Amino acid sequence: MTPLEDREGFSVARALTIEWGHCDPAGIVFNPRFFEFFDWSTALLCEAATGLDKPAMLAAYDLIGIPLVDTGARFLKPSRYGDRVEIVSTVVEVGRSSFAVRHRLHNDGALAVEGRERRVWAGRHPDDRTRMKAAPIPEDLARRLRGA
Repeated sequence: MTPLEDREGFSVARALTIEWGHCDPAGIVFNPRFFEFFDWSTALLCEAATGLDKPAMLAAYDLIGIPLVDTGARFLKPSRYGDRVEIVSTVVEVGRSSFAVRHRLHNDGALAVEGRERRVWAGRHPDDRTRMKAAPIPEDLARRLRGA
């Protein structure tokens, strides 16, 4: 994983080799696997932005998590077993308690999949700590996610 400078927002890039278990019987990546790749990439993006792994981040910010509330993808080129791909994940919007991420998966230099996510910064509900409630993203972290 490599943090990147991006004028849109904070970005990370990582390389991934497509494994047998990622593929369907036709030998190409089963489309839902891309959403797993993107989820992992968002966790790495948050780790790079906060300097904390996910369990430490959840504890430090008293979070339940950063649940996914919207997602989608465009599939442009297949990826196959053994392909080495690169995923660049960029924060494209930061709100009060949510942020949006764009994922671009490149295979052999070409854009193969473009995905999007919206995540909510979910703290504990003040009346019931077993429930979650959207919480403000701390301003220093929001600045970092914006690439400032």
